[in-house]
Amino acid sequence: MLSIIQAAGWPIWPLIACSVLALTLVIERFISLRTSRVAPQRLLAEVLGLTRSALPAPEVVNQLEAHSALGEVLASGLRALNSNPRCSDQDLRAQMEGAGRLVARRLERYLSALATIASAAPLLGLFGTVIGMIEIFGSQAPGTAAAAANPAQLAHGISVALYNTAFGLVIAIPSLIFWRYFRARVDGYLLTLELSADRLARHLQQLRNTRGGAA
Repeated sequence: MLSIIQAAGWPIWPLIACSVLALTLVIERFISLRTSRVAPQRLLAEVLGLTRSALPAPEVVNQLEAHSALGEVLASGLRALNSNPRCSDQDLRAQMEGAGRLVARRLERYLSALATIASAAPLLGLFGTVIGMIEIFGSQAPGTAAAAANPAQLAHGISVALYNTAFGLVIAIPSLIFWRYFRARVDGYLLTLELSADRLARHLQQLRNTRGGAA
């Protein structure tokens, strides 16, 4: 590996930095976008069951908020009702939509950076290719020895050009694949959060209507 880096010349160092950053972002997103941390499967059912008899205490709402991203959205609606039992359905939904936007921003964090790396890596590889071609043609400039008399410099220019092009593609292709994968995963989570918030809002509205009718 060290011999490849030496053969590729100094233009490969920005590509190495991009590869390290891309790998770090991919690992971080895999950890942060786990289902257990974003939208546990049975959490909505547990919250619906918990609110059938009465609104949970503020301590329970705080625990729900710290549980996951979905818990944070659902907790925002419960907290709105705890602070104002006469809260309208529109205000309740607005509270959960606001919390959902904050959660969406966190879920989408670093995705733009990963997309930038996927776009920039081929350009950095092309830059290395241009540097290599400059070295090749520079070795044949007037007043210099012929290319056949300087095969080492010619070979170095070719290696700089080819290695940087290949390394740029090696970084860009996985980065693009992971970016599309995480983008689709986030979109799926956002849909789940939206549907869950709507389900809780309708559930709470039905409970209030039932209790109001019974009263």
